[in-house]
Amino acid sequence: MKAALLFALILGAAAPALAQDAGQPPLQAQPANRFAATIAPAERFEIKGMLVERHGNGPRPLILIPGLATGGWVWQETVRELANGHTVYVVTLPGFDGRPAVEGAPFENAKAALAELISSRRLAKPVLVGHSIGATLSIALAEDLPDALGGVVALDGLPVFPRTEDMPPAQRAAMAGMVRQQMAAAAGPAFAAQQRQYMRTIGLVDMGKADDVAQLTSRSDPLAVAEYAGAVMALDLRPGLPKIRVPMLVLAPSYGPDAATMGMSGGEKVAYYRELMTGTSKLDVKLIDNARHFAMLDQPRAVNDALRQFLNNL
Repeated sequence: MKAALLFALILGAAAPALAQDAGQPPLQAQPANRFAATIAPAERFEIKGMLVERHGNGPRPLILIPGLATGGWVWQETVRELANGHTVYVVTLPGFDGRPAVEGAPFENAKAALAELISSRRLAKPVLVGHSIGATLSIALAEDLPDALGGVVALDGLPVFPRTEDMPPAQRAAMAGMVRQQMAAAAGPAFAAQQRQYMRTIGLVDMGKADDVAQLTSRSDPLAVAEYAGAVMALDLRPGLPKIRVPMLVLAPSYGPDAATMGMSGGEKVAYYRELMTGTSKLDVKLIDNARHFAMLDQPRAVNDALRQFLNNL
């Protein structure tokens, strides 16, 4: 499987090879964006530059963490599905969705903000639900806070960048620096075109949804997106996986034409994700069929059914 394609699948950003696409017209503003009108939260506040929106008031707290360049709007269908029986906290990381970036190491800052959300609100055994980089953050928190969580759901996000698992740390760090530099070079219309190209080829199956999502992800700070991407690509969280004590569900989306191109069937992808999660004691990996990276938008019913089943079994 090509590393550039895997990078897009895991991080949810345009791969360096897709950074410029002269054949695509500039992203145009659309009069109606199906994802722009979000559900009004019961409460909105900030922690370390991270926006937090609370929905519902149920006994079990959930924390929904979007992926690279996306905002809380990406989880709207899940909020509608689960807010009646849960207290749902939806976050938007600094630098994403029009929010200002903050100084310092982005991944560590985001992890600290999420930990503070849990402690400051005295959340009892919250379940983390993360997409892409949000999934990687959830895995990292489960390693750091093994007794504080109730469970983890990782949607197309892993503890290490695929096909780099055998790289020595120095080589992985060099690759991360190169990706960071290449991604940071796109700004303005080039960044918007990059987002559109990615969403149409890797992000979503439905082209209308792809364009709507790209319009919103283009509001993110390109430099912040590059910094987060580089930080995650340099990580290898696998040594800490045995520390995770809570049940964990990994959702692996698969789309037939993409699977044929990559030479990896849905079943093989599930097996590969399971292999990269070796050491996790309470692990389940499930396939979300006919979906690309944004499976919660391509197949919201399948994703939400898997979430509900996981929560019911805790």
